[in-house]
Amino acid sequence: MRNKVQLIGHVGQEPEIKTIESGKKVAKFSLATNENYTNNKGEKVEQTEWHRLTAWGKTAEIIEKYVTKGKEIAIEGKLTHRSYDDKNGEKRYVTDVVVNELLLIGK
Repeated sequence: MRNKVQLIGHVGQEPEIKTIESGKKVAKFSLATNENYTNNKGEKVEQTEWHRLTAWGKTAEIIEKYVTKGKEIAIEGKLTHRSYDDKNGEKRYVTDVVVNELLLIGK
């Protein structure tokens, strides 16, 4: 069994690119995926899911050069989970997709 995620969607905002102390780049951005179906009343419904993505190194450099808000991309990566305490001291849980492969689809 493997932890593997494949998504095709549109970039939700301009990727946030940072360079860490080692000189390695990291890119953080969101991806919207859409699912279309017909409900029990016969109405067409479009459901959008938002995914948090993180990419490191060469993949982050490619994202910095070529990926912009609205661009259609395909990614492959793995799910990661983390938690943190917010400013009110409440525990929050976050799921990210760590991208290891990227395919530029849209214009």
